[in-house]
Amino acid sequence: MFKILVIDDDYSIVTFLKRMLQKQGYEVVTASNGEEGIAKILTFHPALIICDWIMPGLNGLEVCHRIKTDPKLSTIFFILLTSLDSVADRVKGLDAGADDFISKPIEQYELLARVRAGLRLHILSRDLQTQKQLLEAELAEAAEYVRSLLPLPLTEPLTINSRFIPSRQLGGDCFDYYWLDSESLAIYLLDTAGHGLKATLPSISVLNLLRSRALGNLNYYQPSCVLKALNETFQINEQNDKYFTIWYGVYNKVKRQLIYATAGHPPAILVSGKSVKNTEVQLLRTPGMPIGMFPEAKYIDGFCNVEAYSNLYIFSDGAYEITKPDGKLWSLDAFIQLIISLRNNVESPLEELLNYLMALHSQESFEDDLSIIEVNFD
Repeated sequence: MFKILVIDDDYSIVTFLKRMLQKQGYEVVTASNGEEGIAKILTFHPALIICDWIMPGLNGLEVCHRIKTDPKLSTIFFILLTSLDSVADRVKGLDAGADDFISKPIEQYELLARVRAGLRLHILSRDLQTQKQLLEAELAEAAEYVRSLLPLPLTEPLTINSRFIPSRQLGGDCFDYYWLDSESLAIYLLDTAGHGLKATLPSISVLNLLRSRALGNLNYYQPSCVLKALNETFQINEQNDKYFTIWYGVYNKVKRQLIYATAGHPPAILVSGKSVKNTEVQLLRTPGMPIGMFPEAKYIDGFCNVEAYSNLYIFSDGAYEITKPDGKLWSLDAFIQLIISLRNNVESPLEELLNYLMALHSQESFEDDLSIIEVNFD
């Protein structure tokens, strides 16, 4: 049985509507003003509300606005009862969130037809909201699963911290770092195109393949060979049209040398120097198409020596492709300058960096996954 709330300060109209709706089998509760109506909405949980526009105190527009701006109540179908029939008045009602209008004097059969139509729409809205909540719960579980696969921080012989902040839709970010042997550390971060589980699953597949070294007779110490093998394994026409970018490197702690290769991924940032004046910044990137785009894509290795007290930052494009409150897009150059500034002025650059990015962002969640790895070399 559907529940309907009637809010009107005219006792005769309330009595008429209640009697008519009860004859149709609806459960009806009434209120004589807006404040009482709000209170009964919270306890009665109606599927549909018929509310007079002009009432003393809280008027119909204000009641409607409160209902429609509350996510828990927004699926309630709201009918404004009014003697106002100008276009401007209807526009005000629609802007407040009204779903329909009934003009006074009330025509019985028109009202009942609008109530039936409103209840059908209420059911659809409620079902859509339920499905949305289920989908968000599943995406949250998927994000938590991805997070459970990611590596724990390292503290020796070098320090590695990382952060993974999934977007509302969940994207395709994934990363890992582990010792290939006692001297060589493999480290990579990848980002699959798109959002949702279709983007997440390829990322997890790559992580499992690399972590288990299941790509066959492969030299995992040579990044270009790893990218070539991944490109042969994950071709776009065989992987639901999904390609991904990746930064992959191997650090030798004895030689203090880093060898790396990239496939369409943002450059890693290596910052060296003990002060702002002698800070040196290197952008570590090599030519290479994203994995999966072209079967014959070529990848090459880059090399660099790592000085003592250097910091390496590897990240997805979600770290800097952020829409600011003014509508402008933040830039990679601004991101790099922020890294340099924080590195020389705070004890925990990564935490401060994330705090800044969250403050910079103009929405509740990021448009894309945000992943960052920070490597601190002694």
